[in-house]
Amino acid sequence: MSQRPIYLDAHATTPVDKRVLETMLPYFTESFGNPSTNTHVYGWEASAAVKNAREAIAKIINATPEEIVFTSGATEANNLAIKGVAEAYFNQGKHIVTVATEHRAVLDPCGYLETLGFEVTYLPVQPDGLLDLQQLKQAIRDDTILVSVMAANNEIGVLQPLSEIGEICHSRGVLFHTDAAQAIAKIPLDVAEMNIDLMSLTAHKIYGPKGIGALYVRRRDPRVKLASQIHGGGQEQGRRSGTLYTPQIVGFAKALEIGIGEMESESERLLQLKKQLWSMFEPLEGIYLNGNFTKSLHGNLNISIRGVDGSALLLGLQSIVAVSSGSACSSASTAPSHVITALGRDKKLAHASLRFGIGRFNTQSEIELVGQQAISTIKSLRQANSVPAKS
Repeated sequence: MSQRPIYLDAHATTPVDKRVLETMLPYFTESFGNPSTNTHVYGWEASAAVKNAREAIAKIINATPEEIVFTSGATEANNLAIKGVAEAYFNQGKHIVTVATEHRAVLDPCGYLETLGFEVTYLPVQPDGLLDLQQLKQAIRDDTILVSVMAANNEIGVLQPLSEIGEICHSRGVLFHTDAAQAIAKIPLDVAEMNIDLMSLTAHKIYGPKGIGALYVRRRDPRVKLASQIHGGGQEQGRRSGTLYTPQIVGFAKALEIGIGEMESESERLLQLKKQLWSMFEPLEGIYLNGNFTKSLHGNLNISIRGVDGSALLLGLQSIVAVSSGSACSSASTAPSHVITALGRDKKLAHASLRFGIGRFNTQSEIELVGQQAISTIKSLRQANSVPAKS
């Protein structure tokens, strides 16, 4: 059997940590009851497990357990937040503010709301991917009901200033939602301190299982109203009906517990690996860093390469490293990344981009090998195409 490529796509997904899996297993075969069933021990066991997980997740973000709504992932959480607020507050206004570099799970619900008569302002970003807070202030109007800004970008890893954004929103009486799928357990998140009203989370970016996420919904100062998007059995205080997936919920809480417990040391380790990889690419001509090196996730490195075809580059690297050119959710698209083009890169550079997602199980020797092979492939492609590295 041939050796599998080195996995450097941690922003697309991560393997389930064995410690998480061990915690989940009993809830598949032993304590397998429906947590909504209150007439026997199987239901009680499942209900207690969900309760404990909800409390643990809430504590990590400085929320209350009642403010945690379990979903199938961050995409559903984003849809519930954006559409739920729009439906609940449309009598107060039909204007939403978001950012051009958001995930499609934010941009597409906003686009859908536009077909219903809502107006959406898509703010540009600066060349390093950061939002201009002055532009945000100017974009908020009397009829603005929601601002949605991603905590950590899924392609370039840029960290937006959540506390400042939350302060701006609350000073104007506008709700603030953030997609924190990539940020949770990688940077400190405090919904009270950061004035966050709604926050989307997921487990599979932090070595937890796929298919489980959550939406934090503030209950006071202000109490956020939210229209349900899935109706049925009335679970999750009627906000998200459907039988709760106990093993996934337990795994989500365990993944968060591990991530928070190891966050400081792991963040420093990832930063060193990121610096190692960038130090190999930086001396080459025609290599451009996408985003902001310091104000970004320590496990993220996104570069554009002049003088190579993006598809040929990925093809040349696929036996060595599992890496992507953008969002995993848009990988089937042939269009250049909307995030990279928003930074001002031309289409050729946007197509010739690599997103390295360095994760928990990557090593220095792997980074060294990937850097060497990538540089060798870039040089070979440039030579074959006779294309200069310079713009």
